[in-house]
Amino acid sequence: MRTRTTTATTVTTAAAKGLVAALAALLLLAACTAPGEPRQGGAGASTPAPTQSGGSAFEGYQGPRPQDQNLLAWTGDPNDAGHVTAQSAAGVGGRITLVRIVLREPITWSNIWLGLAGVDQNAQLANCYLGVYDGAGTLRGATSDISPQLMGEAVAKSLPLGKPFTAAPGTYFIALLLNGNWATNALTLKSTGAGISVNAGLTPPQLRYSTVLTGQTALPATVNLAEQSTGIINTGWGSQWYGIS
Repeated sequence: MRTRTTTATTVTTAAAKGLVAALAALLLLAACTAPGEPRQGGAGASTPAPTQSGGSAFEGYQGPRPQDQNLLAWTGDPNDAGHVTAQSAAGVGGRITLVRIVLREPITWSNIWLGLAGVDQNAQLANCYLGVYDGAGTLRGATSDISPQLMGEAVAKSLPLGKPFTAAPGTYFIALLLNGNWATNALTLKSTGAGISVNAGLTPPQLRYSTVLTGQTALPATVNLAEQSTGIINTGWGSQWYGIS
């Protein structure tokens, strides 16, 4: 009787130990594969998300800027100024041609860059000037007579103002005055060749390309921008390229 009881007890104890071991194994397996717990190594191992770099260098192409060519501002990318504007001396001589430019930050304005496309070696030029008028029509700066530079090599030319000035953000007008005699289509300036579309959507005193006055031999201290005219501009004298430094 005692021997039978001991055997039964031994069998029961062994079965219990086996059950505990099996349960422990199941719990260990569940812990290793529980949802939300990353597994270390193997095909299912989690991979850190890639780090994305940022900064202005990755914001996409935004086109040429004046600073790319050591300029402060321009009327447009000079790479687009492939055509030329030409006009007879009778057409533009003594007229002040205005080209509007809008500055969006303050600068010290020292030079006007002009794109000279062609010259007339037989021209007789005198009293030719570049200058800057502000949005009220007040002359802020002017060059000396640029006639000699208009007779030289046909390249982009930096023409200094008599005195640099601080230009606050706002609207300005680059003024060109030509006087003398030259062959039509010989003395030419770089431009976009945009034609009469250059003033689309604009009226005086905010025309982008215009002329004022006639019979001038020097740039006056003030001009009335309300008198801007497009008569000569619409014949092809427009869209000239200028830069600022």
